[in-house]
Amino acid sequence: MTAHGARAVERCRLLADGPFSETPDSLFRFWLGPAYQRTLAQVAEWMEEAGLSTRLDAAGSLVGRYEGLVPGAPALMIGSHLDTVRNGGAFDGNLGVMLGIELVSALKEEGTRLPFAIEVMGFGDEEGSRFAAPMICSRAMAGLIESIPEGMTDSSGVTMVEAMIRYGLDPARLSEAARRPDELIAYIEPHIEQGPAIESVDGEIGVVTAIAAQTRHRVTVTGQSDHAGTTPMTMRRDALTAVAEMILAVERHGRSGGATQVATVGQVEVVPNTSNVIPGEVRFSLDMRAETDAARDAMVDAIRADLHAIAASRGVGITFDTPQILPAAACAPELVERLSRAVTTVTGRPAQRVLSGAGHDAMAMVDLCPMGMLFIRSPGGLSHHPDETVRVGDVALAHRALLAFVKEFQS
Repeated sequence: MTAHGARAVERCRLLADGPFSETPDSLFRFWLGPAYQRTLAQVAEWMEEAGLSTRLDAAGSLVGRYEGLVPGAPALMIGSHLDTVRNGGAFDGNLGVMLGIELVSALKEEGTRLPFAIEVMGFGDEEGSRFAAPMICSRAMAGLIESIPEGMTDSSGVTMVEAMIRYGLDPARLSEAARRPDELIAYIEPHIEQGPAIESVDGEIGVVTAIAAQTRHRVTVTGQSDHAGTTPMTMRRDALTAVAEMILAVERHGRSGGATQVATVGQVEVVPNTSNVIPGEVRFSLDMRAETDAARDAMVDAIRADLHAIAASRGVGITFDTPQILPAAACAPELVERLSRAVTTVTGRPAQRVLSGAGHDAMAMVDLCPMGMLFIRSPGGLSHHPDETVRVGDVALAHRALLAFVKEFQS
């Protein structure tokens, strides 16, 4: 089984280079772009080699299917996403798809068919790197989105409708990506941890119990552009200095909730962004996450109140736009137990159980069917970075655990 783990790692690294990225010196692959199209063609080839039939759904996600003993039986779905963040790593999302393919490859080698089908899912837009609405594809599959959000454009001014049409998809048929609950037994997402919890106890793999609640805001702070050399410091309405104070307030609130609460400003846009002009407008991202919806909402309210107070004290305006609110998503207890038994089978130790602070397609799929997640150690806790990596031995263990899980699983 080590060969299956090694091949999953090798293929992830292959997808991080050359034609599979939109940028020549780093990895960036967004939904419905040219690199995304080339990636789906390559992954579909690997799926078919493993014994899966393939199709593109109405949202542009790749679906592979390995039939069970009875054709047309409900499926156990295993997968993750194939898009990446800008300047991202090779394993975030992609590893879950490769592990699904290798799982089916092992079943095919054994000549094993199960009482249920296996579907391997390659979702197209988990990260939201192109449009400010992540998880479009998994939310469409879960029936949470029936039509394309209006007026949403990418950095080049291309609307989501235009992007779908250019790709050969029909935006009016997006709802056809939705699956019925009786079609799926469960959704399992293998994923790198993207954090330090597993490594901190010298573990290899762990079982997720829940995914933290999160929300993303776009904040606009409006001051007054003016001459940097002639405007007295006491008369300035500097949007950027106000935002600097706001960012520190965000950090303070994020730290106040312990290990299960975080708040991040990851993107700042300054207008007019000129060295000799006082910034008149600043737009920034605000990402807030906590273990429960109630804890997240309390942090959001406290941060917004502080930011309004800072704006008032500095004589600048402030507005909030909320493009995303995701509730906490609990993994199905039965799946947690089954995955934990599978992990114990291959490691000989009780399975480590962890909370995911990162968002995943599994958050959307929980509205469609029971959901579970298997985490693989992230060396150094590093992710969303070119140096993101995994250990082949850990991936091989994850593959063995998935194989044990599906063989023991009964619908």
